[in-house]
Amino acid sequence: MKSSPLSTRLALLAVAGLALGGCASAPQTVVQSEQEPGVEARTVPPAAQPMYEQAVASRAAGDMIDAELRFKEFLLSYPDFPGAHLNLSIIHTANDNAELAREAVDAALAVDPEFAPALNQSGVLFRKSGNFSEAEAAYLKAVTVSPDYALAHYNLGVLYELYFQRLDAALQHFQRYRELVSEDEQVDRWIADLTRRVARNQQTANVTE
Repeated sequence: MKSSPLSTRLALLAVAGLALGGCASAPQTVVQSEQEPGVEARTVPPAAQPMYEQAVASRAAGDMIDAELRFKEFLLSYPDFPGAHLNLSIIHTANDNAELAREAVDAALAVDPEFAPALNQSGVLFRKSGNFSEAEAAYLKAVTVSPDYALAHYNLGVLYELYFQRLDAALQHFQRYRELVSEDEQVDRWIADLTRRVARNQQTANVTE
């Protein structure tokens, strides 16, 4: 599946989508950088900007080892910047180290419990470990604190469709996601399919009443 064309204001690009089974073109859970549309930007301290940008550039280039070392170095001086903890969690997720990924995202949320991208990442980790109710709670908190955070709406749509079979809720979140992004033909197809399935379910319910 193509990654969604979401813009970012940092060079850290889309990572850690986990393909899900269940249909011919299954949705994918996605986590991206902390600078998504609908999320208040966190300003890197000016003195730390070069260090942070180097870490981001290493991550974008796929050099996970160098990126991890640079983010850890950054955090030695700036431990209260949640974006760096989030980036470490994303790196650990890409390296299939769930324990370190959880520690890093929890550190981001300890700094800022309402940091929507960290809440989204927490939801991704819960979903990957099979804790679907916890994933739902994390995603819902993300869209509560940042209602225009498109990525969390997307991940809620995936969760509701594939794991809770709540097609109406999935449809609502995919529709909200599409209101917030400029283009996503794949999600447009999912919305069309869900619209038909929801209508069919409603017709069936009316017949059986």
